[in-house]
Amino acid sequence: MKVSGVLPFLPFCQRLLPSRLAGLSLTLLKATALEIAILAGHLLLYPSGIIQERRSPAAPLPSPDGATQLPTETGPPVVLLHGFIDNRSVFVLLRRSLAQHGRQRIESLNYSPLTCDVRTAAELLGRHIEEICERTGSRQVDVVGHSLGGLIARYYVQCLGGDTRVRTLVTLGTPHSGTRVAPLANAHPIVRQMRPGSPVVEELSRPAPGCRTQFVSFWSDLDHLMVPLESACIDHPDLLAQNVRVSGIGHLALPVHPAVATGIRRALDAPGEGAEAAAHTGGLTVA
Repeated sequence: MKVSGVLPFLPFCQRLLPSRLAGLSLTLLKATALEIAILAGHLLLYPSGIIQERRSPAAPLPSPDGATQLPTETGPPVVLLHGFIDNRSVFVLLRRSLAQHGRQRIESLNYSPLTCDVRTAAELLGRHIEEICERTGSRQVDVVGHSLGGLIARYYVQCLGGDTRVRTLVTLGTPHSGTRVAPLANAHPIVRQMRPGSPVVEELSRPAPGCRTQFVSFWSDLDHLMVPLESACIDHPDLLAQNVRVSGIGHLALPVHPAVATGIRRALDAPGEGAEAAAHTGGLTVA
């Protein structure tokens, strides 16, 4: 899957720099410009996502004979979980993409920006998922988590028995093995939990025999928040996991870019197959 575009100053830059260095520099330049644009847009949308979304049961659809029928659905409900100091507004485009391709039961969970513990947030997620299952009659859900949201969801699945409820967990730029970025941010307790060797990361490295959830981790080779980059990959012998490399975009673009949205849809529509195909073909390239 490849999305390409041409910058007007591309030939000029290629004349100034060696070909390999020019390619890398231009890719990094485009990714940085996209991150800045996404950040600006997200700051505008942020206020709209502060309030928790309203919960309402799915409305039945009228049938031609006047009776009512339940809406058709190609998969279980999808739960979207945002990252650190963020809210549900980050998923505006992804939510629209999923809805346009048949997923009508999509819900977001806002956890407090003052949250200081992954375990507490995972318990909240568990209660939220139980409420969704009770309200919709679904036995399971799919979860998409960005950054810290993916770590919270993984803790729920792996350590709190959430594998009975979560069919597929898709993570986007999640520090599964901990990230060393921004040491000065260690003042925040939840940032310390995202460090390599933290008690939370150690808990996730423990054996998890029989875990039933399918994991798909999208990680970017230009993710400035993952140090090292491979910390966003899942490496656990007991988990059914696929790691999909995304080339050409940064951390903020992962829940926004249409190529990634397509990969997420495929992973949810055909658990195991879509992500495996992407992984075996070199992942996603956004050039």
